[in-house]
Amino acid sequence: MFENIVAILPELWLSIAQTFLMLGIGLTAAILLGGPLGILLFLMSPGQSLANKPAYLIVSWVVNTVRSFPFIILLVALVPITRVLVGTSIGPLAASVPLSVAAIPYLARLVEQSVREVPKGVIEAAQAMGASELQIVWRVLAREARSGLILALTVLAVSFLSYSAIAGVVGGGGIGDLAIRYGYYRFQTDIMLLTVAILIVLVQIIQFGGNTLAHRLDKR
Repeated sequence: MFENIVAILPELWLSIAQTFLMLGIGLTAAILLGGPLGILLFLMSPGQSLANKPAYLIVSWVVNTVRSFPFIILLVALVPITRVLVGTSIGPLAASVPLSVAAIPYLARLVEQSVREVPKGVIEAAQAMGASELQIVWRVLAREARSGLILALTVLAVSFLSYSAIAGVVGGGGIGDLAIRYGYYRFQTDIMLLTVAILIVLVQIIQFGGNTLAHRLDKR
């Protein structure tokens, strides 16, 4: 058992690094694009400052449509686009494309739900004082909902850690790829158990870190 684990240590470290690479790219795309999209959804919803029902319904439909795709199907469906963007359909960079596409609407919906928890009176007070839309977003919505936003990002990170493992099924690299090649194809159960244990530890670390930070930022 231990001989097998020692033998794959170089590949194990590489797989962990690939997993963090995929997760990092996906989360970055979600924060840069999904975060603003979630704010926009909130502002366009009925009763808000940029209320526009037709636009809200269209954007909301697109978000829900992308979120409804099982990740493994989205992974395969985006292969042509992935090849155009990164020049290949295998490896961690290639897997980062569908991960990013899935992460953007996922976080957008979580952000929209988080900012809805901001008391309407706080927003109206800022508007009464002449705050611009950008000021309301940064100084009111983001500030008041920061604890919920951190928890939303934590949920996304935990979910997409498992998604990155799924990417290993089609040669996306990472811990999932290692588990498939050694634990499944070569019937090395010890390697499979090791990869599961690593994923469990990573999930616990991410969740604990997110909960701790959210608690510190929660001033209610």
